[in-house]
Amino acid sequence: MTREKELILVVDDSPTNLAILNVVLREVYNVVTATNGPDALNLAASEEPDLIILDIMMPGMDGYEICDRLKANPFTKDIPVMFVTAMDQERQEAKGLAMGAVDYLAKPVSPPIVLARVRNQLELKKQRDFLRRLSSVDGLTGVANRRSFEEDFDKEWRRAARHQAPLTLLLADIDHLRAYNDAYGYLAGDDCLKMVAQAMAKSMMRPGDVIARYGGEEFVGLMPDTDAKGSTVVTDRLLNAVRALALPHAHSDAAPIVTISIGVASCFPHRDNDRAGLFKLAGDALYAAKTAGRNQAKIIEFKTEKVNA
Repeated sequence: MTREKELILVVDDSPTNLAILNVVLREVYNVVTATNGPDALNLAASEEPDLIILDIMMPGMDGYEICDRLKANPFTKDIPVMFVTAMDQERQEAKGLAMGAVDYLAKPVSPPIVLARVRNQLELKKQRDFLRRLSSVDGLTGVANRRSFEEDFDKEWRRAARHQAPLTLLLADIDHLRAYNDAYGYLAGDDCLKMVAQAMAKSMMRPGDVIARYGGEEFVGLMPDTDAKGSTVVTDRLLNAVRALALPHAHSDAAPIVTISIGVASCFPHRDNDRAGLFKLAGDALYAAKTAGRNQAKIIEFKTEKVNA
């Protein structure tokens, strides 16, 4: 999900140091704070900050251990960490950098230096994120690829479980694409895939909604904070967007133009749920849409909060 301002997590056991960094940063960034290691790890996992500013010398769990745990967690390992320290020893800096820290801030902190270094690290993170997104795009259609979807699915499942929010998954197939390829040629089939993918992507209006190519003529969509009732608006928009392309398809029994079928499943995720269960039910709904004549959507809604695979 996108946000207007970058989010920075500041971790320090000193209320004075927290207050100083908060004052320095809050005019430009959103800031959350923690005073100990366990709270820092929980906030890093739940809030997914863009940068963590971490004091080294803290009672209990020190900054090195926090950094080590952050880097060992696949969901927080890519968050850049800047250490704050009063120590002026090269070996201490080398230790932190070897553990994955990206920079150091020396106490007492200088506001201009803090802002300059934070800005530099956030800019580097944007560039890394951009390159990561490029590797997550399907080469033919220009929408997200399967690997990117799997990452988003895992992230949104965990977020929905934390906040007890609904999550909706959809599967969509282009109706009779094989017959389309046989009649019009595979180059025309590729063009069809591109146009359908882009039409669907433009129909996913919210920044957090995702459409991805899952394989062949199959697409998958993810709608956070959306229940079954809310998904009907999106599925109608997807169906109509593809129909509006008006691509002739004389060999389809669903319509004289290219259409799609959609299967939708919604639930309130729990940490113990099996995500494959939601995926399977979306597939069942897609099969029901095809059996009913294609060019339509079928929706399955969980009445309970437990997903049974």
